[in-house]
Amino acid sequence: MRAVTDTQPVSDTPAAPPGVAHPKTVRSFVRRAGRTTRGQARALAELGPRFVLPYAAQPLDPAAVFGRRAPLILEIGFGMGEATAQIARSRPEEDFLGCEVHEPGVGALLKRIEELALTNVRIVQHDAVEVLQHMIAPDQLDGVHIFFPDPWHKKRHHKRRLIQPPFVALLTSRLKPGGYVHCATDWQPYAEQMLEVLSAEPRLANASSDPALGGYAPRPDYRPPTKFEQRGLRLGHGVWDLIFRRRDG
Repeated sequence: MRAVTDTQPVSDTPAAPPGVAHPKTVRSFVRRAGRTTRGQARALAELGPRFVLPYAAQPLDPAAVFGRRAPLILEIGFGMGEATAQIARSRPEEDFLGCEVHEPGVGALLKRIEELALTNVRIVQHDAVEVLQHMIAPDQLDGVHIFFPDPWHKKRHHKRRLIQPPFVALLTSRLKPGGYVHCATDWQPYAEQMLEVLSAEPRLANASSDPALGGYAPRPDYRPPTKFEQRGLRLGHGVWDLIFRRRDG
């Protein structure tokens, strides 16, 4: 399932004008219709108070949230959360904060947290742009995962794509020096845009050193292929991973 945190053009100053009761502000997501199952609803009710963090316009204290000091990875738009759960299980020494507005997806990830007894995952059910702006401090993140965001195929909708220069600049400011951003897509035109935008950010360096890959990276072992991706590969469709690191200094 595709992530649902895909964007209209990102502004770093989305405050509403005074006196506007219900302003139209820039969002990093488009809500999708979806039915929450009984199991997901139970997980939201029973596990949500422990694992879903309320959005607050103030910096997050990861040590207080997770009860330890560990590398912090942000995932933007985790869909139904299966990859998130598998990665968190395989990397128990790191903590994972997932942003997703889609309620069935949040419920599904909560179920997997319970089934796998994960302690290193927390969720914010809120717009990722505002989370980055207000809850994540500069130089706080060790990594960011953005897997299969909506490619917005039609040209007139390209401005809604998440990976745009202002968003990447904001994202990079929240990475520690040496921290990474890992994007993946199955839509080649979007892969090409991602490569162009990420390469143009002066504080990022492409981690792929194989010239034969044209700037893309092999799929890291930690990223499990999704069912959607596996079906596409069987049909001959491509998948492109991009990994960039924040430069020192």
